[in-house]
Amino acid sequence: MKQQPIILIGGPTASGKSALAMRLARECGGVIINADAMQIYAGLPLLTAQPEAADKAEIPHLLYEVMDAGEASSAGKWLALARASIAGVVAQGRTPIVVGGTGLYFAALQGGLAEIPPVPDTVRAEVSALYDARGEVEFRAALALRDGDSAARIKPNDRQRLIRAFEVVAHTGKTLGEWQKNEAGGQKPEAGQIIISPDLKPLTSDLHLLLPPREELYAACNTRFVKMMERGALEEVRALIARDLSPTLPAMKILGVRELAAHLRGEMSLSEAVEKAQQMTRNYAKRQMTWFRNQWAKV
Repeated sequence: MKQQPIILIGGPTASGKSALAMRLARECGGVIINADAMQIYAGLPLLTAQPEAADKAEIPHLLYEVMDAGEASSAGKWLALARASIAGVVAQGRTPIVVGGTGLYFAALQGGLAEIPPVPDTVRAEVSALYDARGEVEFRAALALRDGDSAARIKPNDRQRLIRAFEVVAHTGKTLGEWQKNEAGGQKPEAGQIIISPDLKPLTSDLHLLLPPREELYAACNTRFVKMMERGALEEVRALIARDLSPTLPAMKILGVRELAAHLRGEMSLSEAVEKAQQMTRNYAKRQMTWFRNQWAKV
């Protein structure tokens, strides 16, 4: 049986990726696999712009809403789930269609992520507590003694990456840079290939990059957020903050959560919150455009 290709659809938020994925899935009998870091979380289908229920009923959709908002996902966790999902789809003789806007996920899938051993929750908790106790300046200084490159490279106020660098070197004895330079052995992907597992032949990748004109994209971002609000996005945030989760969790950084939460606390009007959330969405879309243009437009 001929090996199925893998279709990758990337681009900024509100660029029409889900619609394209549905069209291609209908044409080739494909299965859609999520590559969006926020759509992996359950409980916020509106704010994360989940595919419509009717689309999910028509075409199989995998890795959507598979983690609780109280959990912290990562590129490594997603990669393990994605590889298993893709292998399962290929085993069915169907075409995997990986769609999303998280560039790091695509980079991981295309062979750009070192396979670092999982860090135990106990180590992660200890490192997180150390950061909270010492603050960024002292924590960064402590990291510099173990991993000077990461301490110098990671930008200010990036708590997540500072903790990640520290926990990796604390648990494995090797820095992130060392892991990235000395990835685990085995097959190395050639241009246009995706390697899922040693017992599965490399998949030929078919890239679809959506980069709408900037003004058109920004208008789509604004309009979509208004529609989210009309459908009940504020209630999603109300339910989320009622759980009193740590503000450092990825789900608490979903576009719109901070702004609408501020409104619910009485810190700004609803119109101000919406306007601010729209601005943050546009800023995020711009960063996504830059990543995909730099990474995929050259392929």
